[in-house]
Amino acid sequence: MTLASARPTIRTWATAARLAALVFAALVVVSGVAGPASAHDSLVSTDPADGATVEIAPAAVLLTFTQEVIALGTEVQVVGPAGQPVDDGPAAVLGTVITQNLAADRPAGTYTVQWRATSSDGHATTGDFTFTATASVVPVVAPPPVAETPTATPSASATPSASEATTAVGPADEATDDSRGLSVWALIAGAGAFALAVVSANWRRRRRASGPE
Repeated sequence: MTLASARPTIRTWATAARLAALVFAALVVVSGVAGPASAHDSLVSTDPADGATVEIAPAAVLLTFTQEVIALGTEVQVVGPAGQPVDDGPAAVLGTVITQNLAADRPAGTYTVQWRATSSDGHATTGDFTFTATASVVPVVAPPPVAETPTATPSASATPSASEATTAVGPADEATDDSRGLSVWALIAGAGAFALAVVSANWRRRRRASGPE
């Protein structure tokens, strides 16, 4: 093989090497892009579990993910057996766990949980699951407190009773009766004294008129 005949072969290998390098670089770029895209958070478990039957619906449902969840854009909706929403307030995010509180009144039946979680890379994932409660939870309402009526305590200056009033008035009435009796006897004594004075005066005039015997 002469040098002239070997040149096309060298060129062919150089071209092939360049093509291989370009293909490798393309694979690296594609794998770098696909890697983060496939690293989105995924749901690991729920409490209650999907399709589980529990005695009563819990006070909260928990969702656990593979990586930390961002609170922004994360939402959990829980629908009760009659189609009414029973989620209470917004979902709370702590690390990889989302907690959604439920209402105090939780009837028996099947519950549907629909969730939307924001992954740590900003990508949103969604899903749903169900569980069934065999008994209802009814909140107990405490009766309002009954106000106690204060008991009146008689004071020293209180008005006396009827018997006390009668007893208190009795001596005064007796004193009044006695004074009235004394007044009558005083009038009689006065009248008697006046009559005696008149008789004595008449007797004296008659004696003077008749003169000495």
